[in-house]
Amino acid sequence: MTRNSTGSKLFDAANYLILTLLAFLTLYPFWDSLIVSITPLQESLSSNLHLIPKSITFEAYQYLLQLKQLWVSYGISIFITVFGTAISMLATTLAAYALSKRQLPGVRPIMFAIVFTMMFSGGIIPTYLVVKQLGMMNTVWSLMIPTAIQTYNLIIMRNFFTSIPESLEESARMDGCSDLGILLRIVVPLSMPAIATISLFYAVARWNEFFTAVMYVTDKGIWPLQLFLRSMLIDNEASFQSGGDSPFLLGQSIKMATIMISTIPVMIIYPFFQKYFVQGVTLGAVKE
Repeated sequence: MTRNSTGSKLFDAANYLILTLLAFLTLYPFWDSLIVSITPLQESLSSNLHLIPKSITFEAYQYLLQLKQLWVSYGISIFITVFGTAISMLATTLAAYALSKRQLPGVRPIMFAIVFTMMFSGGIIPTYLVVKQLGMMNTVWSLMIPTAIQTYNLIIMRNFFTSIPESLEESARMDGCSDLGILLRIVVPLSMPAIATISLFYAVARWNEFFTAVMYVTDKGIWPLQLFLRSMLIDNEASFQSGGDSPFLLGQSIKMATIMISTIPVMIIYPFFQKYFVQGVTLGAVKE
């Protein structure tokens, strides 16, 4: 069957149709949230399908942007995203580099113990007690240190390091380079696709930090953005049930505007790292 045959054209048309439908199903929830966030209350309630707004209002965004707690939470989320990602990448890179050395004594039992944590964890209560005993309750460190290393990311990074030819490291060692120098001058530059991918994984996880914040943080002064979002959703639900006196607080606009404000930063950054995804994860999946 040639490329220009009728069957080939029908096959391509079917592919385009299916992919278009999948793209629409994927993008519509985001589009719906955006439209509802800028749509007046009565219009958003008049239909369950929101494609094009008849009128536009930014009352919900004006209300949110004047809240001091929003900017405080934004600052906390940016802090834990930047510094939390840096801490996680430092710990993951050092651990993965050491575990990539087959001559390391006990490397297999150590790897077994690490992989074991993917199937069985210590549980919420023991983890909570450890964080409390370490004095990290109601601190930003409780949102970064306990989850500094994710096992899946560590395995990807370790397998990536394993795929680097040992001859490169041996040549550098013969030239008098130390293990740290080899890591910084040879391994890290060659591993930028994997590092960029894992960094994005950690950054998105830090930006979306919620469960650990619920457990360890009660001080509003260090609420991350996701706890602020949760608070807004709860407050709006309470306002709706009690018949609050602010008209746009009774609808979905304020909820969707809050979701958009917390989502847009990640959506802006994500495309710049997307090109590293396939290369980074695929190369990190090399098996022994």
